[in-house]
Amino acid sequence: MKALILVGGFGTRLRPLTLSVPKPLVDFANKPMILHQIEALKDVGVTEVVLAINYQPEVKASHSQISILQLRLCLLKKASFYFLQVMLNFLKEFETKLGIKITCSQETEPLGTAGPLALARDQLIDGSGDPFFVLNSDVISEYPFEELIQFHKSHGGEGTIMVTKVDEPSKYGVVVMEEETGKVERFVEKPKMFVGNKINAGIYLLNPSVLDRIQLRPTSIEKEVFPQIAADQRLFAMVLPGFWMDIGQPRDYITGLRLYLTSLRKKSPSKLSTGSHIVGNVLVHESAVIGEGCLLGPDVAIGPGCVVECGVRLSRCTVMRGVRIKKHACISNSIIGWHSTVGQWARVENMTILGEDVHVCDEIYSNGGVVLPHKEIKSSILKPEIVM
Repeated sequence: MKALILVGGFGTRLRPLTLSVPKPLVDFANKPMILHQIEALKDVGVTEVVLAINYQPEVKASHSQISILQLRLCLLKKASFYFLQVMLNFLKEFETKLGIKITCSQETEPLGTAGPLALARDQLIDGSGDPFFVLNSDVISEYPFEELIQFHKSHGGEGTIMVTKVDEPSKYGVVVMEEETGKVERFVEKPKMFVGNKINAGIYLLNPSVLDRIQLRPTSIEKEVFPQIAADQRLFAMVLPGFWMDIGQPRDYITGLRLYLTSLRKKSPSKLSTGSHIVGNVLVHESAVIGEGCLLGPDVAIGPGCVVECGVRLSRCTVMRGVRIKKHACISNSIIGWHSTVGQWARVENMTILGEDVHVCDEIYSNGGVVLPHKEIKSSILKPEIVM
């Protein structure tokens, strides 16, 4: 079997983290986001993963003609090429470790959410007739791929989409389906009246015949392709068991971490830390060093090579690789980027996001600061703001 992961663009919602690495390589629960998906796909027999990379504009102009906007686009194009190489180099390491082939398919023009499937047609079809997976790279869940395969085989349709239940369906596009069979009847965009509470979860299993419905042009799989298959009564939906979250922005990232660690508690409790200094679910890499008198949790992930000194308080936060948290610092509802430092008695909270190699001095308070990489914070950030 094969799979296509829609990687997306620059990950602007997760800046400043995505100023250092491509969004799919941002750590989530101590491993790159996309690695969670690739490992789960490998477990159900997927042998090749195709990463669908978004189009980035090309600017053709002489130096004297380049405007501020054009210059920015030029820089974006260079950044796109650099990040693509970084991602490929990183993922090549996992091809051998996981025994799975990883390739890329990059757009030369914007193709929406369906066009990339047509572009990667030759990579997705291998003559076996097997269905292929399509995933949005921002989605974190328990990835019940085995159940999805069995359900897809049982209904005999062309495609299966996973749906998840939400409390406020009026904010989303709702999937209206037969409860007993799962057959999709129609899609309703942000309904004003209640028609259902299930939304597209961004995980699909599609027969190769679906590719015949997609032309190599900008196309929306949600608004054009799926309604067409549903009209032919060939589209089915499976309710996603367990948790689901789009972690493409910081607040949802933190929520997703809580849901992931809760799931880990049920499935593999031995992977979580225990002790009198632990409250709730805490994931600590084996190479991290934790000092005496700390209180960690709930919902904390501490990455490899981190040093957490004595008396530190951490809750609802991610501390990425190589970070040092000095004595008696307090961090909550925040993300601490790679190789950063938080000083003694510092307080970091309210969705503060520190980019790579940020150094917060002793006794500093950050209330929702978003700090770009390679900065030193010498004065407190009293209200949410971007520090450039």
